[in-house]
Amino acid sequence: MATLARRQRFTFPEMPDWFENLPARFAMPGMGDLYTVRIEDFTEDDRYVMRAELPGMTPENIDVFISEGVLTVQAERTEKDVAKDHSEIRYGAMSRSVTLPPGADEDDVKADYTDGMLTVSVGLGAEKAEAKHVEIKHGN
Repeated sequence: MATLARRQRFTFPEMPDWFENLPARFAMPGMGDLYTVRIEDFTEDDRYVMRAELPGMTPENIDVFISEGVLTVQAERTEKDVAKDHSEIRYGAMSRSVTLPPGADEDDVKADYTDGMLTVSVGLGAEKAEAKHVEIKHGN
């Protein structure tokens, strides 16, 4: 899943969050419950922390990576080959990407999976780039 990241002052909600609220307007079941990894994020002790609900997984089924300021969690839940009378469990691949805050150090990343919750923390000690003034030349 390709994710575009743009740093700007006004931010749009993450697309999965936007779509998650849309079905409620039409009295449909929450599609966000079916197709996205549910997360929360916050800053704690000079670290960006993102927690993701991934019940029933093992660390071998989860992949966490950072590329160009975007943190991505990918996971896959495999279905047991048994006859079922009813199932509401989501199987298959799922993914969630978030843009890291300015100053995130992509070399200082820790991840832990305990009791169905993945916790990823990223240090915020990297130097923040200062805004640069760009001279505008007048064309002839």
